[in-house]
Amino acid sequence: MNMKDFLLGKPLKNSDIKDQKLSRGWGLPLMASDAVSSVAYAGEEILLVLVPVIGLGAFHFVPWITLAIILLLLILIFSYSQIIDHYPNGGGAYIVSSENLGKYPALLAAASLVVDYIMTVAVSVSSASDAIVAAFPGTAPAKVWIAIVFVLLITFGNLRGIRESARLFGTPTYIFIGCLGLLIIVGFVRVLTGTIHPVAYTQQMTQSLSTSMAGLSIALILRAFASGCSALTGVEAVSNSIPNFKEPSQRNAKHILFMLGGVIVFLFGGSTLLELKLRVIPVSGGTILSQLGTAVFGNSILFYILQLFTAIILILAANTAYNGLPLLLYILAHDGYVPRQFAHRGTKLSFSNGIMFICIAAVLLILVFQAKTTNLIPLYSVGVFISFTLSQYGMFRKWHKTRDKGWQYKMWINGVGAVLTLIGVGVEVSTKFTQGAYMIVIAIPVLMLLMVYVQKHYSKVGSELKLNRFHPYYDQATAHSTQVIVLMQSVNKSLLKSLNYANSISDDVTVLHICRHPEHAAQLREEWNRLDIPVKLEIVLTPYQDIIAPLDKYICKREAALKHGETLSVIIIKFVSEHWYDAVLHNQTTYFLERVLSRHKNVSSIILPFHYNPESTKVKAATRDEETPGEKG
Repeated sequence: MNMKDFLLGKPLKNSDIKDQKLSRGWGLPLMASDAVSSVAYAGEEILLVLVPVIGLGAFHFVPWITLAIILLLLILIFSYSQIIDHYPNGGGAYIVSSENLGKYPALLAAASLVVDYIMTVAVSVSSASDAIVAAFPGTAPAKVWIAIVFVLLITFGNLRGIRESARLFGTPTYIFIGCLGLLIIVGFVRVLTGTIHPVAYTQQMTQSLSTSMAGLSIALILRAFASGCSALTGVEAVSNSIPNFKEPSQRNAKHILFMLGGVIVFLFGGSTLLELKLRVIPVSGGTILSQLGTAVFGNSILFYILQLFTAIILILAANTAYNGLPLLLYILAHDGYVPRQFAHRGTKLSFSNGIMFICIAAVLLILVFQAKTTNLIPLYSVGVFISFTLSQYGMFRKWHKTRDKGWQYKMWINGVGAVLTLIGVGVEVSTKFTQGAYMIVIAIPVLMLLMVYVQKHYSKVGSELKLNRFHPYYDQATAHSTQVIVLMQSVNKSLLKSLNYANSISDDVTVLHICRHPEHAAQLREEWNRLDIPVKLEIVLTPYQDIIAPLDKYICKREAALKHGETLSVIIIKFVSEHWYDAVLHNQTTYFLERVLSRHKNVSSIILPFHYNPESTKVKAATRDEETPGEKG
């Protein structure tokens, strides 16, 4: 067992993927962690906007703002349930926008979701580190490293596989939901029985509060509404992650979405009503939730359990991103908008490259902003509101085009949702712009441009790799002593170049393909026969995602059969990019292949460069392509 297997566990077979899917019981806490953690402070966010301006008059408006947010939640739940019905492969707002709004709105949705997911991780762990520092002031100098350790722990848990991360992170989420639910129930029982009274504040705490309604305005109400809409973050994660659920995945995803909506309505609505009954206001030295806990539970063990799991849920809120973003990157990779490495599963069948991307990006944000939540918050939730708006408007357009049964009421529900979330986007950007939201306004278009560049790059390379006719430069008439293995990913021009070189140095050439899927092996053999390639093809099937170990085993077997003085050469294609910054899009596997082959005494690896559209050989390549096989040499 190597260190990787020791840390992450034994590799899983491809056929084990069905056992890694999430049931409704474990899917709910994984999808709910972000939304539930937001509920914990959404009511406080409303009061933080209203109370400093209109004082205790805020309690007259909080119920209506809360009702508006719950109405918007119900619209989003309806919309995303329809998205689950019509788009079963995940992707949420990106897929909806791609089909109904076009390429660039789809990229806007994708870029917004990428930014939002990464911000979710950075904000969540920074808030959790704030809680640790508040409890243990001596840890303040290590606050940044505490946040980074939290990110690494969540990353490690997710790299161990979907099922293990569900068990690891799901239980604390359920405990927090139970604690907050118990707080609401016990609180209202005590209100009804008259054993609890509104929270009393000292004159010093309330003397700065306004007693006038002069500051009340539509803009203030909209700001409070947008701040309270933080309770909605995480709702989109379910539709992004449909393939992660057990079959029937769509049905299970919808049930999880409805359960998530019910949990948010109960916790957000219940905690907000309890705030109103107890007349709780934001004060320094304690959150709204901690004040409610003190008022309802007193100094009992339940209060400390609530506080402990409030801190834990802030950490686990980051886990929603680890479930939603890797699958979104997988879909984007298949569409060619991000590096194709994001489409590959790791040895534990999770999208490990996407998981590591989240880790690196979040750690960089934490280092840049020094884990200061106040600096990160202005960048948070702008992206998710953009994705909300695009998904709502996309479904509005879909109903208008398809005119399915009941399309009129569905169209208008999504239309109202699009307007409300668009208002949220406007308020979020305008109120947070100077506080740092301008960085998001810049980052999202930059990310879109990068996606466009990657897609153009892959399209260009794909068109140049396309092979319509097999025309070798050499035949196998000339005898050679060495044995050659050509490693093949697919039948394309790079393979042609490899075979031309192999036939020039050996008369014993084998093309080797390590295949994860039997159906792909059958397709490959069919294409091989159709092109009538006069070289032996060997396909090694593996039930695992890892191709390095099967290759090493095959090479060991071939090496053991060598006679005295014989050698084995393995040809590996290396793409040579036009620009140095394109290199990240190719050749990541080459390094690992070279490393494995270098362990064998009688095996040499030949790195064969393949230049796609090199400027210096354009004319030469064009002339060569016009020649027939008989004219060469």
